[in-house]
Amino acid sequence: MASLIFTVLLGVFVAQVTAQGTASGGIGWSGATQCASGLVCTKQNDYYSQCLRGASTASTANSGTTVPPTTVTSLPSQPTSPINTNVNYWFSFGDSYTQTDFDVNGVQPTVGNPLGNPPYPGFTAVGGVNWVDVATVEFNHSLILTYNYAYGGATIDASLVQPYEPTVLSLTDQVNEFLNSPVSTPSATVPWRADNSLFSFWIGINDIGNSYYQSGDRDAFSDTLLNAYFALVQKLILSNNGGRNFLFINVPPIDRSPLMLSQSTSAQALEKSVIAGFNSKLAQRVANFSSSTGSKTWIWDSNTAFTTVLNSPTSYGFVDATSYGNTGDFWGNNYHPSAAAQTIWGQGVSNLLNGTVW
Repeated sequence: MASLIFTVLLGVFVAQVTAQGTASGGIGWSGATQCASGLVCTKQNDYYSQCLRGASTASTANSGTTVPPTTVTSLPSQPTSPINTNVNYWFSFGDSYTQTDFDVNGVQPTVGNPLGNPPYPGFTAVGGVNWVDVATVEFNHSLILTYNYAYGGATIDASLVQPYEPTVLSLTDQVNEFLNSPVSTPSATVPWRADNSLFSFWIGINDIGNSYYQSGDRDAFSDTLLNAYFALVQKLILSNNGGRNFLFINVPPIDRSPLMLSQSTSAQALEKSVIAGFNSKLAQRVANFSSSTGSKTWIWDSNTAFTTVLNSPTSYGFVDATSYGNTGDFWGNNYHPSAAAQTIWGQGVSNLLNGTVW
């Protein structure tokens, strides 16, 4: 299903960057508009201006890179017609590719600090930003408060595939954490509805990475994983106000990560095969789920996006497809894309959102 492309529903607002400065203006902003000495109020888009050192923009991580042409197009100009400033809500689930270390009991997302805790960019696997961060800070097209339950090392369910340590919150744990939190019930403080909220999932990377080599029918096991996955999605439909808008992201080609490139070619080929089977089944599950529930569903094909960049890394400003840990590398470490690569994903998702109406 590599050709299945990607119309996504989401609108994103921007966060306060305490490492560099504070918000200083934008649509919906009612706070201070003066910056401290040495900082300049710098407009990033219609929704956010930020106090930055000098006159540079907040994001330089993606310098020299562009968006994969097979995945998204270039950013369109900002619309000239009035923009709907109603706040929308994004509930995000996943693993370290998405994690910012959000604490459900900490500071909650608000206008001016839409990621809540920790402030942008939060904790990410390789330092710097991830796709959620840049979609929030740089490429937003509407106002949204983002609750990011993603947890590093997560699998779909720890009883099916054990994470790297027992304290990791699986997707099952993350969904239950949301359902057991006050925000799961719409209120005057958090008035989310089925039509103004999005639930997103980027999961399966660790499920496959921690199990592809095991004995047994891997194809059948993918069905087992997806049964658990979509049981959780179903819970979100049935709970309280009930989700109706769902974004799914498939498994990227982690067989091409430096970690896997240090393994045998047969191991790489096996993992690639398992990923392909899982992604194909995921696409079919999403289609069936949409048809049977009447929900709106979207898939962003991360596998194609990664493959496009890895096949031509220098075209996107990267040194090569295998180096990691240094400026100009696609990989931030031996298993995670760099902040520069994550910026491409965030821009790609955001481009697909522009003009979409909830």
